[in-house]
Amino acid sequence: MRHIVPAALAALALTTALTATAPAQASADTQATPTTATDATAAGQPGDLVSAQQTRFMPNPLVPTDTKAWKIHYRSTTATGAPTTVSGTVLVPRDGRTGQRPLVTYAVGTVGLADSCAPSAGFPTGTTAEGSLIWQALLRGWAVAVTDYEGLGTPGTHTYTVGRAEGQAMLDAARAAERLPGTGLNADTPVGIMGYSQGGQASSWAAEIHDSYAPDLNVKGTATGGVPADLLKVADFNNGGVGAGLILASAVGHDAAYPALDLAKYLNARGRSMVNIVRTQCVAIDAIAGLFQRIDQVTTSNPLHQADWQSALRADTLGTHGPDAPVYLYHGVVDELIPYTVGQQLRSDWCAKGVDVQWQPMPLGHITGAIAGSPFAMEWLADRFAGHPTAGNC
Repeated sequence: MRHIVPAALAALALTTALTATAPAQASADTQATPTTATDATAAGQPGDLVSAQQTRFMPNPLVPTDTKAWKIHYRSTTATGAPTTVSGTVLVPRDGRTGQRPLVTYAVGTVGLADSCAPSAGFPTGTTAEGSLIWQALLRGWAVAVTDYEGLGTPGTHTYTVGRAEGQAMLDAARAAERLPGTGLNADTPVGIMGYSQGGQASSWAAEIHDSYAPDLNVKGTATGGVPADLLKVADFNNGGVGAGLILASAVGHDAAYPALDLAKYLNARGRSMVNIVRTQCVAIDAIAGLFQRIDQVTTSNPLHQADWQSALRADTLGTHGPDAPVYLYHGVVDELIPYTVGQQLRSDWCAKGVDVQWQPMPLGHITGAIAGSPFAMEWLADRFAGHPTAGNC
């Protein structure tokens, strides 16, 4: 592991430096046939493929890989139970391996709400920020399915931080990967769930709903970190702070999932301008534009004080149902975006429900925790794929 961690740190640092100022764009020859709203209502089941086209995976702009890659569109379900179409990417290493290989369904952290920010848009050119972390899974011989999430790269607004929609998109991405010809995957494939930050919310939701939504998947465990398990507490923590722009992005995401919330009626002129930025830019610009903003600076009245908004955000709270497979949960003690106490509470809630949790606090912040924690999370998943006993520490 002393070799893996520096490699992951260097690779992700390089990717971040090279992509910080450039929005992700897909080349014309890798674009899949566009999906329309009618695709979502076509006959089929969640996880069914709508379209697939070969693409390319690069972990950063300088390093090509010998990887089979497909840009896919697949059936999934919204937070309110309606059928929808989501895009994503399936990756399989060309390593000559025969027989069964594991599959990791992977959810990225916050990238922004514009379609150009979607992970699938940046993979062909190496401008997806977590490409180097995903590469670590491919180097282990694992297949990887990466969801773009609902509304990110497909028609409509991305339902950012709407937990149920994210979790369902993750599980359906794994189903789609197993049904995609040429991957060597099938319904018996061992599956790991992984994500950090927004991806931690998505992966935790996927873990919690696996037994009810996708019991057909052979899930062996979930590695999840920096989890925003309580959005109301996260919003209060970031109000007026470095992560203030993410509060408004989350409000836009919930307004997309639940139009009756009617975010527009709460916005002032400054708020409307900020929402336009959030909808059309990626995370770096969103974060700078929203830096140290307070909710009362962009609204005529605070929607988070309203019962319907509080109900919608509480519906995203994790810890109400125990995952049916072991969990590796990690969090930075000095996380500047997601309070450490939120991670501690999720651990306590899951442990109280009898979940096999391995809790790993780290003396790091949010971004450093994502980079340094990823190799250890993957090593934990490797043990689950190998059938080794867990070391839960509830």
